[in-house]
Amino acid sequence: MGHSMPKTFLERKVEMVRENIYRTVTCGELRESNIGDTVRVAGWVENIRDHGGVMFLDIRDHYGVLQVVVHNDEILKDINRECTVTLSGKVVKRDEDTINKKIATGYVEVHTEDIKVLGKCKNNLPFEVMTSTNTSEDVRLKYRFLDLRNPKVHNNIVLRSQIISYLRSKMNDMGFLEMQTPILSTSSPEGARDYLIPSRKHKGKFYALPQAPQIFKQLLMVSGFDKYFQIAPCFRDEDARADRSPGEFYQLDFEMAFATQEDVFAVAEEVLYDTFKKFSDKEVSKPPFKRIPYKESMLKYGSDKPDLRNPLLIVEISDMFEETDFAPFRKKTVRSINVPDCAKQSKKWFKRMEEFALSIGMKGLGYVKVNDDLTFDGPIDKFLKPGDREELIKRNGSKAGDVIYFIADTPDQAPVLAGQIRTEVANRLDLIDKSKFEMCFIVDFPMFEYDENGHLAFTHNPFSMPQGGMDALQNQDPTEILAYQYDIVCNGVELSSGAVRNHDLDIMVKAFDMAGYSEDDLKSKFSSLYNAFQYGAPPHAGMAPGVDRMIMLLTEEENMSEEALIRKRETEGFSGMFALDDYGSGYNTEINLLNLNPKYIKIDLTIVRDIDKDFDKQQLVSNIVEYAHQREAYIIAEGIETKEELLKVLELGVDYLQGYYFGRPCRKEEFIQQYTAVSE
Repeated sequence: MGHSMPKTFLERKVEMVRENIYRTVTCGELRESNIGDTVRVAGWVENIRDHGGVMFLDIRDHYGVLQVVVHNDEILKDINRECTVTLSGKVVKRDEDTINKKIATGYVEVHTEDIKVLGKCKNNLPFEVMTSTNTSEDVRLKYRFLDLRNPKVHNNIVLRSQIISYLRSKMNDMGFLEMQTPILSTSSPEGARDYLIPSRKHKGKFYALPQAPQIFKQLLMVSGFDKYFQIAPCFRDEDARADRSPGEFYQLDFEMAFATQEDVFAVAEEVLYDTFKKFSDKEVSKPPFKRIPYKESMLKYGSDKPDLRNPLLIVEISDMFEETDFAPFRKKTVRSINVPDCAKQSKKWFKRMEEFALSIGMKGLGYVKVNDDLTFDGPIDKFLKPGDREELIKRNGSKAGDVIYFIADTPDQAPVLAGQIRTEVANRLDLIDKSKFEMCFIVDFPMFEYDENGHLAFTHNPFSMPQGGMDALQNQDPTEILAYQYDIVCNGVELSSGAVRNHDLDIMVKAFDMAGYSEDDLKSKFSSLYNAFQYGAPPHAGMAPGVDRMIMLLTEEENMSEEALIRKRETEGFSGMFALDDYGSGYNTEINLLNLNPKYIKIDLTIVRDIDKDFDKQQLVSNIVEYAHQREAYIIAEGIETKEELLKVLELGVDYLQGYYFGRPCRKEEFIQQYTAVSE
């Protein structure tokens, strides 16, 4: 069994921490076995709580959080949140009602009369450290050092280090040699703009940062090395994408001499399966991963990055409408998608799907519902010829209660649009199994395509070996030639591209000639490979899984987004009401307030804390109370810990109250006993 995350730094065993003037133990290692010990700890002050003359501090370091108790508040006069301190004291067992089972040190606390400030926090915090991920990205990046104090963010950095260490270990065990390729180099086209570095010595000339170590690793194969790998930095001057940071990213780059496509697949399967299994509790596709030809992927899934967790499939039905009188389908590529048990959805649901279709450039979204007697209802039914209904049911595997969607457009656009509809329907109906990682290889990419000017161009990597070699280049229709190119995809995310390299110079010259490049162009643009391949180049192949994309998938936290909540409300049969938790933090902002129209709105404790002293917080709560009451919604104030906070939120008009001022969490039996006694 793997772990969805490595052990949090609250739980990890502490090693190699030397005793010094600042600490004898870390904040994360004290347990009940340490009760009675006198210790010294150091860290950041995460929180300060006043409980009637007794002060509670949460002290945080890299290893965990520790509760510290202070009875003399005079020693806290120079202490505020996020300053660094060192303190000494005795380890004491917590009172039963204060035990915190959520943290490793939750059974003990340190009582101290000796606190020294090591580093002052001189300014107001730009955001709450513990909820930094809810802050806008530009503010987080400006104060990245604070953002990284957040345990969740901190732990992701730790996880990244552990994954990279594990990848290195795996590659070493498999006989790969780790080598570093140059960072300052000449420009090499990789599909994005280069980052250029001016040369001091050679005036007017520039180095380029590598978009990938592609040429270098191929040269290593020609040099006689058998198996290379590198945790390679890649630099590309391109816009940010959902699955890639702008500017730079890292990949597990590897190359193998005298290797076939299947040899590369075997390495990738073992490395990725073992890595995802070790660092996740989710089910992971077992090797061998599915091999899906590019053409099949575009047909069945409408994408070359298919999410195999989505059970919906796209079906080709163009031939059924070759003679149709229905103008939207006439002379078009037509695809269908069968959606099981969808006929029960409301009119509003179908309307929303149509709106989505229009938003992605479709002119409409036709569908039929399959009745119990296998007849159809829906706007497309009247355009079907005799026998069409039976054929549609046969091709789509439809049953009573299903819905068949129709997508019609040009040969280029129809697959893409069908893929978007497939994804959207699955998301709206919650059909995607989030408990697994589904991996596959996309293979048999076309070597060439015609560009918008009608010129033959490389589809992907121009240095890939064409399937069929020189014979294919000389005798096949260029658009029918397949390349030994492949992608590995996980849950709809492309983890890596790769290829069997074209090591034969004659084949390379011919391939470039077909794409409009002369041999002189090849010599000038790619002189290093051109020269090297004249001296006995071995067949070689490789790929480069993205490290950051792997981490993105492994650290993904399931959450109910705004969109998902809206979809839930639209679901047939939904009869509940919404409550908006932690308003004022995270994603629970005005947008969710407007879209969800919640019946209850709970004000986040970061706003309630010290509200009696903060006019801006008072104004914020006053405004939201007025807004809520106009819409017959109720306001809950959470995290009340002082009498002053209580009086102020009551003055501002909140409806319900919650917090340690009224009572601590307890078992149901204790609650009943306590409040029965009060009522009596």
